[in-house]
Amino acid sequence: AITLIGNVFRSKKEELAFTTFLMLLLLVLTSSLIYYFKNAIQPDKFPDIPSTMWWSVATLTTVGYGDVYPITGIGKFLASIAPILGIGFFALPTGLLGAAFVNEIEKSKSNIQTIICPHCKRPIKEIENS
Repeated sequence: AITLIGNVFRSKKEELAFTTFLMLLLLVLTSSLIYYFKNAIQPDKFPDIPSTMWWSVATLTTVGYGDVYPITGIGKFLASIAPILGIGFFALPTGLLGAAFVNEIEKSKSNIQTIICPHCKRPIKEIENS
């Protein structure tokens, strides 16, 4: 089972790295936007971008503690869009990993073995097990 999980993560490492980059970019973007629009109105709640990241993490993960929240129209609009984007960005790696698990399980059920190049880790050819 551990080998299966390792194979899945190795097969999707580029996609997962890109998705992680996009999630961090979304975190910085939402934090910066809320700070830009809310700092002058709510300086006690959104004093700087790192503090605003707390709000972004809670909102993007749909936890939404409620300790910090925007009160203006643009802030509420951003606060309503952020969880939808957060759900999408958590669904993306879930789908990638789910598809990779299905592929790995199907590969292990078949009697075809893929030979991997020891240097570049790419598939060279497939042979049938006897």
